[in-house]
Amino acid sequence: MNKRLNEEAKVKGKIFAFLLVFAIIGGALAISQALLIATIVDQVFLKEKGLSDVRLLLFILLLVFLSRSLLSYISTGFGVKVATFVKTNIRKKLMNKLARSEASHLYKEKTGKRVSVLTDAVDQLDAYYTSFLPQVIQAGVIPLMILVAVFTKNIYSGLIMLITAPLIPFFMIIIGSMTEKKSREQMDSMLKFSGHFLDVLQGLPILKVFGQSQKQRNEIVTMSNQFRDTTMEVLKIAFISSLMLEVLATIATAMIAVEVGMRLLFGYITFHTAFFVLLLAPELYMPLKNLGSSFHSGKNSIAAAQTIWEVLDEEQNSPVWGEKRLENTNRLSVNVENVSFQYTEEIATLKNINVSIEAGQRVAFVGRSGSGKTTLLKIILGMLPPSEGNVSVNGMPLTEVDEEEWLCHIAYVSQEPYLFSGTILENIRMGNEKADEDQVFMAAKEAGVDRFVNELPNGYDTHLGEAGLGLSGGEKQRVALARAFLKDAKMVLLDEPTAGLDLETEYYLKNAIDKLCKKATVITVAHRLQTIIAADKIVLFSNGEVVAMGTHEQLHTENELYNKLVSVYRGEDK
Repeated sequence: MNKRLNEEAKVKGKIFAFLLVFAIIGGALAISQALLIATIVDQVFLKEKGLSDVRLLLFILLLVFLSRSLLSYISTGFGVKVATFVKTNIRKKLMNKLARSEASHLYKEKTGKRVSVLTDAVDQLDAYYTSFLPQVIQAGVIPLMILVAVFTKNIYSGLIMLITAPLIPFFMIIIGSMTEKKSREQMDSMLKFSGHFLDVLQGLPILKVFGQSQKQRNEIVTMSNQFRDTTMEVLKIAFISSLMLEVLATIATAMIAVEVGMRLLFGYITFHTAFFVLLLAPELYMPLKNLGSSFHSGKNSIAAAQTIWEVLDEEQNSPVWGEKRLENTNRLSVNVENVSFQYTEEIATLKNINVSIEAGQRVAFVGRSGSGKTTLLKIILGMLPPSEGNVSVNGMPLTEVDEEEWLCHIAYVSQEPYLFSGTILENIRMGNEKADEDQVFMAAKEAGVDRFVNELPNGYDTHLGEAGLGLSGGEKQRVALARAFLKDAKMVLLDEPTAGLDLETEYYLKNAIDKLCKKATVITVAHRLQTIIAADKIVLFSNGEVVAMGTHEQLHTENELYNKLVSVYRGEDK
């Protein structure tokens, strides 16, 4: 058994107590069934009594049959409920883990592999709770109860059972060492295959353009064959072990049959005792054989669990949040003190950043690509934890603020906004789920969404595909901006909001952002000259450091690097 999987099940309650009670009742019913059948046959065939004389025994036997069926049904249903509870709980833990992970950490593994862990790996835990764990309890309880019953009737048959029964678990242990390794290989192969397959599907247009689709098709075929081979290896071991268990149980039952037959022939035991012992022999080995059958599915579940534990136990540097609430949320100021950050140990992305942003101020982060602008924006947002230094909001360290409290007061528009599968109206309403349609339409108008959505056949009810399939890059950007307007946040972080827009739309969008700046603190990663000039404060980045701050006029007069960037933005230089 797996200790950690058992601990997950204990959250549900006294699961082992229930399974133990089910096993004891099952053992008592099996012994009662054998005793009743032996008694009825002995009474009718040897003592020549009529069926009317054993009517009560037949009725009790029918009740035993029904009780065993009902017990099996209840036990299976109980296992399904426990499995459902555990899987739901583990999926919540995985989602919480992934939700609190850094974006850079998430992209270290393929998206398909993450999805496969959340779906396939968790689903494979079913067998552990529905079959393997109940069978382990039954295999430990029912054979002992039968052994006690047999020893009271015929000590020699009991000795045969006592010697042969442990052989089945012994062989399972030997085979189990092979099964666990093969099951882990199968799980790793499945996760690798799933991850690669999803990535290929997402990038299929690019693969076709560059003539790599056939190469990737061959790789998928190779991975598929590897997964097939590892699966067949596991099945081969499962079939061999099942055969061995059947042979052992059959031989042991035959030995008992010969023993009771010889003793019955020479008159050492009665027919009733011999038949009773013979009926109990299959019942003794049945739980052990069932354990052997569920053993491999249990090992698959344990292999899947190991993959899940690796994700849950993976150490990472996640943002730290507190429980305090912000004061005076109508005006938000941010102070960045001595902040450094690095994605890897070798390369520092930000170095000793000090920036003060006053409430209601319009700030532009400028610099060449890779200079650290977007990284600092994400640190202020709370998506990344600084390696050194701290960020404070209204004088309170961000690490002491409640996460939901902070996020409910800010809006963020990234360079590549993600739209979910659903209608345009639903995607905009994510900014404020309580907003009515009139508010949504007003936010959409301010962001320029109405300028293209009115041309669509279904308007705001137009259904989008995954990642906003059906809209252009500029249209996605406008929908994302509409979310920010609808949220009415007191701090807005924009990562080049006008990227991908035509000049006319950019003009309308600039006016909308000007309105937004009147009631919110706005921080923009800017590459458009109009956005930069309009800022109250410009923060100039170079190689992960802040090299200058001031207005456009100040930097234009004092900083050569800034003038070079302005020349590039104007198209005068490269």
